[in-house]
Amino acid sequence: MTRLSSGSLAAELAPSPAEPLRLQVLTALALHRMATTSQLRQMLRPGSSRQLLSRVLNKLRSTGFIDLTPLPGKDRSRTHAWYLTPDGARLTRDLPALRGRQPYPITSTTAASLKTPHTLTVVRTHLPFAADARRLGHEHGPWDWTPEVTHPIGEGERLVADAVMHYTFIDSEHRLKLRAFVEVDRTTMSSERLAVKLIEYARLFRYEAQPVGRHRRPASTGPAWLRWYPIYPRVLFVLTGASPTRLRNRINDLQAMTAQHPLVAALSREVPLGATVLEDIEQHGPSGEVWVPLTGGQSRPWTDL
Repeated sequence: MTRLSSGSLAAELAPSPAEPLRLQVLTALALHRMATTSQLRQMLRPGSSRQLLSRVLNKLRSTGFIDLTPLPGKDRSRTHAWYLTPDGARLTRDLPALRGRQPYPITSTTAASLKTPHTLTVVRTHLPFAADARRLGHEHGPWDWTPEVTHPIGEGERLVADAVMHYTFIDSEHRLKLRAFVEVDRTTMSSERLAVKLIEYARLFRYEAQPVGRHRRPASTGPAWLRWYPIYPRVLFVLTGASPTRLRNRINDLQAMTAQHPLVAALSREVPLGATVLEDIEQHGPSGEVWVPLTGGQSRPWTDL
């Protein structure tokens, strides 16, 4: 079989009104770290057959740009997740959709297996938003969801959001650009540790970068988050991996933290905070009345928090 060189594939990176599917696959794996064949199909070609994606994926694997790791299940040979090899990661560094974004390549099957459960759940969380946007005529595509976004929050500590979402809500008269920090909880940590994440978002909301050196401190330029966002993104928690009762209790703990912690309470007066169950947004769509406001009240769409 003829091996496609990285140089020949890189020659296709020039902008095109019909970007080749294999470049979209490479971009998706570079951005989202890992995905199954089904997830890539929903993300890139929702109306296509599985065979179309499988042909592209197998070709990219034969040329050494991607590899796969099996997933737990009775038929492991048919269920796996794809990720970039080191060659594939190097190739994608200059892709337009990835410019300015920090790469986090997965470079071995062992590393892939360790990251698989959480990474695939974050991708799974993205897909209902993309499907909702297509159905409603809004704008939210594969490149509008950035996993593992890191921001400083002071004292040498950093906040790592599971994802930052960009979403454009469109009606007959307006285009409303919405942004959200998304936290995906698989019930692998204690409920208290999950709720403490709210304190980190409250610290980011207040954090102002300090100047380096002994010079007199200049006048404040405002919170550090203004460097990246015109308004502070709303904070959305998406929970899965437990019984409805246990998930409800975890949402109650998030509401308690919002009410009781002074920094989080102050954040909630300025920033929409909400939580839902992953299976609910998969069944009803994120625009359904499935989001619980962390300040209390009836469930509603995430855009109405």
